[in-house]
Amino acid sequence: MIAKYLEVVEDIKEQLANGVLLAGSKLPSVRQLSEQFSCSKNTVIRAYNELEKEHLIFSKPKSGYYVVNNIEQPTPNQQVIDFLSAGPDKSIMPYIEFQHCINQAIDTYKEELFGYSDQQGLYSLRVQLAKYLQNLQIFTEPDRLFVVSGSQQALHLLAAMPFPNGKNNILIEQPTYFGFIESVHLQQATTFGIDLTMEGIDLDRLDYIFRNNDIKFFYTVPRFHNPLGHSYTNDEKRKIVELAEKYDVYIVEDDFLGDLDPNKKADPFFSFNPSGRVIYIKSFSKVFLPGLRVATVVLPTIMTNHFLRYKFSADFNSSVLSQGALDIYLKSGMFNSHIKKIKELYVRKMSVLQEACESLLPTSTNYTKPVSGFYLSIILPDNVSARQVVHLLKEKNILMDDAARMYLPEFKKDNLIRLSISQVDEPLIYTGIEELALCISSFERKMRYPNPIHLL
Repeated sequence: MIAKYLEVVEDIKEQLANGVLLAGSKLPSVRQLSEQFSCSKNTVIRAYNELEKEHLIFSKPKSGYYVVNNIEQPTPNQQVIDFLSAGPDKSIMPYIEFQHCINQAIDTYKEELFGYSDQQGLYSLRVQLAKYLQNLQIFTEPDRLFVVSGSQQALHLLAAMPFPNGKNNILIEQPTYFGFIESVHLQQATTFGIDLTMEGIDLDRLDYIFRNNDIKFFYTVPRFHNPLGHSYTNDEKRKIVELAEKYDVYIVEDDFLGDLDPNKKADPFFSFNPSGRVIYIKSFSKVFLPGLRVATVVLPTIMTNHFLRYKFSADFNSSVLSQGALDIYLKSGMFNSHIKKIKELYVRKMSVLQEACESLLPTSTNYTKPVSGFYLSIILPDNVSARQVVHLLKEKNILMDDAARMYLPEFKKDNLIRLSISQVDEPLIYTGIEELALCISSFERKMRYPNPIHLL
């Protein structure tokens, strides 16, 4: 039997959804609702408190309760199937729990909030990060950790700063994360590419590039790659680290989705050379709260002073409030509980997406097969344009990414579509893939019969 206060909550939500209660309108008094639902005033107050937590209503002292915003239910024509957005699934974000951590952080770190804090990051947070990273097979000390304003800041700074090997050029997988491509482009850094598929990279080609092209560092996304969803094997990682050692090349490891790996035996690049050849970056944007803007980077000791100078020139220190709240959230154990929940969610959603691709896509189309993460890529037939497919689907409120911005100019292709499962509603996955399949088949027919003959 449903609790009485939940009956009150659902009744008000229904009135909001149907437009009976509009934004700014006053809600019935506690006394009125207690009489209407034959319940105590405390029951109504509890219902109103629940609605306040969801930011649907607010209270005015000595005045009553008011609607913050009316709930809009999309009509079928407005329904959006979002395979484009790459933030975390909003349905499982720990907003209320983290709000408590923010409030506690204000009390705990009130002095630091209004002054300058440690440029390297709050020491207490770095201690907690070092403990958490052990779950990802990263064993290091807090003194080697830097707190940055998102992984993008770390990547931008590393692309700009000198490295101990005295080299100048950068190597990236193709395709790769577009934010880093934008960074190297803006800094006019000479950048080489190496083809990546679900079978990995050509290690002989990697050997050649390391040997002949003055490579400062190799930027790699080791697990659940953006946009392919590829993950390296431990054997591949070990061989790549050996080549980096041989040719004095650094590896910048962007392990932004490492938390989602269901394979407990999978190790990061860092574990094969923890002393300093591998620079490890861990973001919390994709698995937690993007607006937090907190990531950490593990640097070799020889690079810490240089990085600190570049970090200082960018923003002095990252948000103390965000750092303090994350510190408290990690200490509480709530983050580990959150990670366990989202690991299960993304494995399930990725499985549904692959089942849809297997059963619905034309046989001329291929797709990558990651076990988890956010991303899966569709490889279209050569005569079908990803840009045109994405444009046509957008008109049907189905959002996807054509991945063109994820290539260097000399590697550019127009046959790759990136799908992100993170914010698409699970029941809509099959619907979206069905529309994609119809669109691909339509383009194939047009290319096969550009001038159809109508028989009388």
